[in-house]
Amino acid sequence: MPKALQYFGQFIAYALFALVVGYFATQPAYTHMDPDKALIKMSFSHAGEHLQECRRLTQEELNLLPPNMRRPMDCLRKRVALLIELELDGAILYRDELPPSGLAGDGASTAYRKFPVPAGSHHLVARLRDSRREDGFDYEQAAVVTLAPQQNFVIDFRPELGGFLFL
Repeated sequence: MPKALQYFGQFIAYALFALVVGYFATQPAYTHMDPDKALIKMSFSHAGEHLQECRRLTQEELNLLPPNMRRPMDCLRKRVALLIELELDGAILYRDELPPSGLAGDGASTAYRKFPVPAGSHHLVARLRDSRREDGFDYEQAAVVTLAPQQNFVIDFRPELGGFLFL
């Protein structure tokens, strides 16, 4: 009899544990996003231009260098920060200057942002400056997008494909 009582006690303990796990697996209900909202995600990595133009070393300068260090061009590693702007229906949704990564400031700038917006039709404009220019943008893409409720809309940037991609 004590063995049967021990098995029954184990059964009750396991059943209670399963009920607790089952309850917390479904409660409280988690809402990832409002049912009437859509989500715009902007995610990309891109390296801006070098901060200064490369210059060609003269023959005298090359002769002063050790043989293993002789390269014809002298280029500063540091890159410019990217200026990114996202406009939705005529209002600026996001504007930021993204610094280059890396200890020497020579890596890619990375952006990952999420924007919950009302579902429906919107005029979306994405702009990016990756050069040394003082004003204006190097890339600009505009589109009218229709966002369904709870849709994930992705903005990517690929310069080899012409700039911004709306996915």
